[in-house]
Amino acid sequence: MEYGLIGKKLGHSFSKPIHEALAGYSYELFPLPDEDAVRAFFAQRSFKAVNVTIPYKQLALALCDEVDEKAASIGAVNTVVNRGGRLYGYNTDYAGFLYMTKRAGIDFANRTVLLLGTGGTSRTVSAVVRDEGAKEVLFASRSGRDGALRYDQAMQRKDVDVVVNVSPAGMYPDNGTCLVDLGAFPNLAAVADVVYNPAQTALLCQAQRLGVRAAGGLPMLVAQAKYAAEYFSDKKIPDEKIEPILKELRAKQMNLVLIGMPSCGKSSLGKACAKLLGKRFVDLDAEIEREEGRPIPEILAPGNETYFRDVESRVTAHLAKESGQVLSTGGGVVLRKENVDALRQNGVVVYIDRPLQDLRPGGNRPLSQSTQALAAQYAVRAPLYEQACHATVKNDAPFYTVADRIKERFYEVLDRERPEH
Repeated sequence: MEYGLIGKKLGHSFSKPIHEALAGYSYELFPLPDEDAVRAFFAQRSFKAVNVTIPYKQLALALCDEVDEKAASIGAVNTVVNRGGRLYGYNTDYAGFLYMTKRAGIDFANRTVLLLGTGGTSRTVSAVVRDEGAKEVLFASRSGRDGALRYDQAMQRKDVDVVVNVSPAGMYPDNGTCLVDLGAFPNLAAVADVVYNPAQTALLCQAQRLGVRAAGGLPMLVAQAKYAAEYFSDKKIPDEKIEPILKELRAKQMNLVLIGMPSCGKSSLGKACAKLLGKRFVDLDAEIEREEGRPIPEILAPGNETYFRDVESRVTAHLAKESGQVLSTGGGVVLRKENVDALRQNGVVVYIDRPLQDLRPGGNRPLSQSTQALAAQYAVRAPLYEQACHATVKNDAPFYTVADRIKERFYEVLDRERPEH
């Protein structure tokens, strides 16, 4: 391996396409199971340059022959370059985190900043926020050791202005994990999360509901890779390369999620949009039937809706963790807030709004067998669809015209809203 990434778990890393787009060299993922394997890897010195990720950034510093002043002061190395057999260590996470927060308009000056987690990344982020003029930096962990607060203690600090997650909490496949309730901080002005998969963690979902400025970790990942690639190649790479790569990654990562009433056209339009976007199509109801081994009318029998909704929530949570899909959902998926949060974590949610008079009762829909039942459902659900979606598309035109509209809205949302805002 000439260039690549070492760490313990790398199966869902985005670093390979980022580096290859930035500098054109071949970039490999090289998981190492423990610290002994890392020491052996460094001792062989059979690489030109590598990035280092969780949990080996502090060990990498100790194994380098020379360490950049900034990396030494932070106490963590994420970029190692082999020059004539000598290993030089750098920290590009610092510049990457600064890029991410500046991009989102997050200001640390004269603010009390709470860092969730005390691992290697907390060292980097604490250096950034202090250099940016933070009034006070607090650390929180589950144990509360080494001067950190426990998470329950941290939520007693009503003076916290900015919360930054520097732990793996909420990272795929443990989506939905969240260490604090942001409602505990009345002065909260901004939230940042270094996790980039999913695009919107449970912490960021909370921030969005509170109307708080927020930033997810993907811009940090791309920016730090740009600065690392400069060390790898010994060439300056324009900052202007960051945003196009970020935009392409986000478009590939994000799901298109279609919500709306039964018979509004979600499934047929979803299949067409999957082809237009180069994504795989997944039908939530079909997955429920596959898991249960029986058709929807049998699962959703009269008086048995709670059981069906429980199954629906479980399948939704599982499917929504994945990326690069077009998801067609059941009409009632918006009835539970946890489903909406799960779908939005990696998804652009589009409401297919078809006029009530054009919806068809009956079919494979046990709860909408009559026009009256359909109208009653529409009255309850239409406001929920509006609340849950990023964009609405009217299904009042020829089929492929509507599919094209959905595709356009998908890209418009990505350009307009950035999932972290």
